[in-house]
Amino acid sequence: MGRGDIRTKKGKTFAGSFGKSRPAKSTESVKAAAAKKAAEKKGK
Repeated sequence: MGRGDIRTKKGKTFAGSFGKSRPAKSTESVKAAAAKKAAEKKGK
């Protein structure tokens, strides 16, 4: 259970892979962040 274990978050980070224990950024969260930033800019 460390850097060599691909089933853990630390292992996935070390291997540079994504999966259930270390999901990649979803497009939904990226869109939400962009919309929030645009709303803040518009409100200024």
